[in-house]
Amino acid sequence: MEHLMSIEPRPAQRQELELVHSRGYIDSIKSRCENGVTVLDGGDTIVSPSSYSVALQAAGGVVRAVEMIYRREISNAFCAVRPPGHHAEADTAKGFCLFNNAAVAAKMAQKAHGADRILILDWDVHHGNGTQHIFESDPTVHYISLHQHPFYPGTGAKNETGKGDGLGATTNFPLSAGGGDDVYRDIFNNALPDIVATFKPDFIILSAGFDAHVRDPIANMNVSTECFTEMTAVMATLATELCDGRLLSLLEGGYDLKGLSDSVAAHLGKLTEAVARA
Repeated sequence: MEHLMSIEPRPAQRQELELVHSRGYIDSIKSRCENGVTVLDGGDTIVSPSSYSVALQAAGGVVRAVEMIYRREISNAFCAVRPPGHHAEADTAKGFCLFNNAAVAAKMAQKAHGADRILILDWDVHHGNGTQHIFESDPTVHYISLHQHPFYPGTGAKNETGKGDGLGATTNFPLSAGGGDDVYRDIFNNALPDIVATFKPDFIILSAGFDAHVRDPIANMNVSTECFTEMTAVMATLATELCDGRLLSLLEGGYDLKGLSDSVAAHLGKLTEAVARA
């Protein structure tokens, strides 16, 4: 912790959220939370009266980190936020997610800070349906996901590669249950660097869920803490080589506290090393 800067979040502004979500959807989330609705979707997005304000802080904290990266106050950041975001569609809450934090970060980087080409890498064990759908027609944002498949939420097949102008700017790596370090290392060492280098991003966002961990009770993958460390190192190196170190990592899933805490600590260690080497 002595090597880290602690950043206080601030609530996301309405105009920031509206870059991704409709006004009606935002109003609906606010109203339903504050009026005591307890379930927002088919049963897995539970909320309390404070959930809307907490979700604003999560999205706003992410936006603040983007601001600080582009002001060169920091090189990279890890946002330990809840609720997560990658299942949230433009108009639908899903999978514990209210607002799509990664999508808001990407849109703000482009609108407010002149980012041109953004890479979003999602290694959460569940496919980020919301992030994919928000950007699937956008050639300026390349979404890459590694996820257990078939599995919740049912999206993320290999043939989902984008639509219209965004065709080719979505890459899915659907992985069979039981896969572990060897599978992930192969992708990160052999396939991923070429995809990222070809796209030439000027900003990298990680949807860093740690629920593919071998200890995690929700999924069936077997990734070790050490492998998450190696995955972080690959992405930090690519950020250094391609976009002046600009990398934003956002917490998505992770449901075993030891697996999650150990992996986040290792993740932070590699991000800190990247800054020290720069």
